[in-house]
Amino acid sequence: MLKLYIGNKNYSSWSMRPWVLLRQAGIPFEEVKVRFDSFESDSDFKQVIGRINPVGKVPVLTDDGLVIWDTLAIAEYLAESFPEHKLWPQERARRARARSVCAEMHAGFMALRGHCSMNIEADLSEAGARIWHEQPAVRADVARITQMWRELLRESGRQEMLFGDFSIADAYFAPVCTRLKTYALPVPEDIADYIARVHAQPGVRAWVADALAERDFIPFEEPYRQVPA
Repeated sequence: MLKLYIGNKNYSSWSMRPWVLLRQAGIPFEEVKVRFDSFESDSDFKQVIGRINPVGKVPVLTDDGLVIWDTLAIAEYLAESFPEHKLWPQERARRARARSVCAEMHAGFMALRGHCSMNIEADLSEAGARIWHEQPAVRADVARITQMWRELLRESGRQEMLFGDFSIADAYFAPVCTRLKTYALPVPEDIADYIARVHAQPGVRAWVADALAERDFIPFEEPYRQVPA
């Protein structure tokens, strides 16, 4: 059986992507959550994950002795292993486009990722307003995301998801949707509608519900907040 190692659901954006993809597709898997106590080499997290993944990061997918530790590689493996679920678009040009935007997410949008770390349970609208005012690179990232999503939704005939049905691309951008919501970053109405549709997907709803239930405040993940009383 597939086994997926993840970090805290409130914070781990990379873990969210394959978990949501598996859950949304209805592919059975075992979840193994390893808490983010620290990312130092002697931390419990690094000790546990390091025994499975030489990079010492999550997510990690294992399947009968095979270990896959890159998020995009996990998505590709799932698409090849379960072709009946059509995790990529079926038409070759659309599939290439979907891979391109996932790769762009994989390697880009560093300002948004750096200034607006994922935190599902928090309302960071005040921090978001400040970041939006002070960080032109964040505004540029959001502008590119807006342009990308709008073009893809138009090409999909204004269907709900980026390529029609929920796909790897939507799973890849689900954590971006949570960031835009958490920090209340301004987006046009059509993009806000897409964000709402992503949050309404069963796999995303399940992840968010688990994240809210964690109630595990990790100070090094939240330097902008005080420890709750």
